[in-house]
Amino acid sequence: MKLQTSTARLSLVPTRLQHSAIFRTGGILCAQPSRHSSLSTLLSTKRNHTTSTHVGQKSSWTHPVYTKEQILAVRTAHRKAYTWQDRAALGTVRLLRWGMDFVSGYNSRPANTNTLSKAYVMTEEKWITRFVFLESVAGVPGMVAGMLRHLKSIRRMRRDNGWIETLLEEAYNERMHLLTFLKLAEPGPAMRFMVLGAQWVFFSGFSLAYLISPQICHRFVGYLEEEAVITYSKAIRDLEDGHLPAWEGLQAPEMAIKYWQMPEGQRCMRSLLLYVRADEAKHRDVNHTLGNLDQNTDPNPFAAKVRAQVQSVAGSTGGLRQLEENSRKGT
Repeated sequence: MKLQTSTARLSLVPTRLQHSAIFRTGGILCAQPSRHSSLSTLLSTKRNHTTSTHVGQKSSWTHPVYTKEQILAVRTAHRKAYTWQDRAALGTVRLLRWGMDFVSGYNSRPANTNTLSKAYVMTEEKWITRFVFLESVAGVPGMVAGMLRHLKSIRRMRRDNGWIETLLEEAYNERMHLLTFLKLAEPGPAMRFMVLGAQWVFFSGFSLAYLISPQICHRFVGYLEEEAVITYSKAIRDLEDGHLPAWEGLQAPEMAIKYWQMPEGQRCMRSLLLYVRADEAKHRDVNHTLGNLDQNTDPNPFAAKVRAQVQSVAGSTGGLRQLEENSRKGT
């Protein structure tokens, strides 16, 4: 019997998740270069990158195009913990956040606080170090969850209801964040060792946890992404307030311009942080939504072929309120 395959019938449709839009801030995307712009080589000299305006070929996993209004509308938000599973996930995230802050010397107080010791002032180099470590950890959950659901689908010989694609895209997106920041600074041996250790511990622990309770793990990632949005929001405020002069005239790396399809006039460092923050807000809402679903039977509302997506939360907190109402109802 002769088998024929038609590649014309096959197509890869990238998952386009609902854009989160829950933080409001004013002003233009790119700050004008100031008298401090000559310091922009502070970090870029560590690893050269091009700022060519030629977009060229897109990423292999095309990123949805954000509008200016969407990335400026993102804001911080928090989902209340209603069940013991929620409290366990939130407590774990807060513990990890405390440990990471202690190791990295991070302080959430404004940079212009007079009582703030110089050791805790967040410089450009400290921010990049924090971003690299954060993204190296954030890239693990999506890959672990996608891998385990992939194996489960094979083992049970059943469809996955569209979850795998979204989870793998999340992992890919977080890795692109990491690779982008690596264009701005080269981590030293100590940092690489920390990332290696954190990845080994987190991969093992998260894999075991996901086998036990995927729902708690998605809630954990939702709370983790809440913290990521807070972190990037503070970095953006520091840049806007003039506390990061080396970034005021620094353009985003070419790979970032390609991946986010950044238009002309929106390719500076502030724009890059806004794009990354929008991604983290999206992951936050997606994982909180997945944490509300039945892990075995419910279809993924964010899958490319499933258009029953959650209501847009652009300019309001309606999305999170709906998640909280669903959680109270046990949905």
